[in-house]
Amino acid sequence: MIEVIFMKAEFKEQYEKLGLNIVYYRKRKKLTQLQLAELADIDRSHISAIELGNVGASLDVIFKLCEVLDITPKTLFDFRD
Repeated sequence: MIEVIFMKAEFKEQYEKLGLNIVYYRKRKKLTQLQLAELADIDRSHISAIELGNVGASLDVIFKLCEVLDITPKTLFDFRD
């Protein structure tokens, strides 16, 4: 089940930074979007939208992504400048 979280425009930059972190840790694990989506049990297009910062993600999705990527949520939200 895909749960789309609509975001406020004022937080667009933070969503984009979150997406960049997901891309970074996904690539560090040498996973494609499709592989990550399958491991996290979500649609590949949803992974793409999250990585691009176009949609938000529920905490359930965040926790699952962290589990698959072997990182903590704190790590995922540690935005670089």
